[in-house]
Amino acid sequence: MSLKIYNSISSQKETFTPLVEGRAGMYVCGPTVYSDVHIGNVRTFVSFDMIYRYLLYLGYKVRYVRNITDVGHLEGDVDTGAEDKISKKARLEQVEPMEVVQRYTLGFHHVMRLFNTLDPSIEPRATGHILEQIEMVQKIMDKGYAYEVDGSVYFDTVKLIKEADVYGKLSGRKVEDLLVETRELKKQNEKRNPADFAIWIKAEENHLLRWNAPWSEGFPGWHLECSVMSTKYLGERFDIHGGGNDLKFPHHENEIAQHYGACGNTPANYWLHTNMLLMNGRKMSKSEGNFITPEQLFSGESEHISKAYSPMAVKFFFLQAHYGSTLDLNDASLGAAEKGYRRLLEAYNTLNQLSSEIPRSDKPLAIEIEEGIKAAFEEMDDDFNVPKSLARLFEMCATINKMADGQLDVNDAGQYSLDIAKKGFKNLLIDIYGLSDESAAGTDDHMNQLDGLMKLVIDMRQQARQNKDWPTSDKIRDTLAAIDIELKDGKEGTKWVIGK
Repeated sequence: MSLKIYNSISSQKETFTPLVEGRAGMYVCGPTVYSDVHIGNVRTFVSFDMIYRYLLYLGYKVRYVRNITDVGHLEGDVDTGAEDKISKKARLEQVEPMEVVQRYTLGFHHVMRLFNTLDPSIEPRATGHILEQIEMVQKIMDKGYAYEVDGSVYFDTVKLIKEADVYGKLSGRKVEDLLVETRELKKQNEKRNPADFAIWIKAEENHLLRWNAPWSEGFPGWHLECSVMSTKYLGERFDIHGGGNDLKFPHHENEIAQHYGACGNTPANYWLHTNMLLMNGRKMSKSEGNFITPEQLFSGESEHISKAYSPMAVKFFFLQAHYGSTLDLNDASLGAAEKGYRRLLEAYNTLNQLSSEIPRSDKPLAIEIEEGIKAAFEEMDDDFNVPKSLARLFEMCATINKMADGQLDVNDAGQYSLDIAKKGFKNLLIDIYGLSDESAAGTDDHMNQLDGLMKLVIDMRQQARQNKDWPTSDKIRDTLAAIDIELKDGKEGTKWVIGK
């Protein structure tokens, strides 16, 4: 199968055909670093990490660009007349804006490392590209798609709508509605039309982040940075542009407008959008108390959850829904995901211990194993459908456990099919989904110590069983079970796993 991607701009699945054979360029809108990263945004970045990983697995040379917004994102997400989020945070805390940026950028990177995501190829900052943003504003003005009023520059949306059929297609909004849509904004009377938006904003006296430009001392509009940085690092036309569903309008629509105004074409062939992360069936809201941070998930210090969940358990929870579907975060679903994650990792570890005396088999068991792995990858080719791919792997867990327990003859599988399964599980779980086996982090000293201690406990239990001291044997098993450690007796001896 060839890779198919759901393209938001056409509202249908399309075969992925990169502009340059063997290469893929992907731009994803990154965080605005004025606060700790929102868990909903984490889901978006985990999803695009999976997409990045799968493109790499398919053999593409990928340039993945994810920006850092450190200027221009206005409080309230309006075009003008509001305060830059980073400037506001700096003013309230009486620090330099770049102190705010540094603190929350480092925090964002720390959280993404906990979720075992790969670094993007390039992570540009908006403040590092002010000159290019000024140049793009001038280019848009030179082509007649922008106008200046009292030091601020606005994109002429009406002119674009009249001359090109590109605005409103991504968000599905009707052009007529866009033209009559209005909001009560400061400096609204400067615009020729309510649908116009600022691409350069004249700074007020107390505004901290400001630069000299031909029109005024000010700062770029929030939407402009992504147009500039995607063009700079991926070209005027590139393969994939991604972000959260909430960015379709106005951010991505305005990106398309700016890009067309400057370059005469739309930027990306494929637009990918992740959907919303709900909590307890509702939109997350700090003011309503329906909110949780990544740190609270990991520590368990929240009224919304009954216990702490590891980063991999939370990541596995994210992966159980398609990136384009809404996902409801709650304690029950997190607990179920944690058990599913452990079950799958346990099956993977069990699989790696299996071997066959038969080099290759043509029996039904061998065919079943090979077809199962093939199907898991075919699901990934269908718009990165991790949930269905995972379901295929879960179907194989029972077969793996039956081979380990002797209910199925491992020789009926043959070493060739076992090797295919081992490689397939590793490619999917580790390389593509980006999961890691937290219970078997053998390089960590404490895990080595725990493993040594468990071997001693297992030996003591085995000795008790040989002596027919069943009360001691049962006490060891039950005590371990009470702290979520399970002993599994098999033909190869007894092994221990965290979780039931």
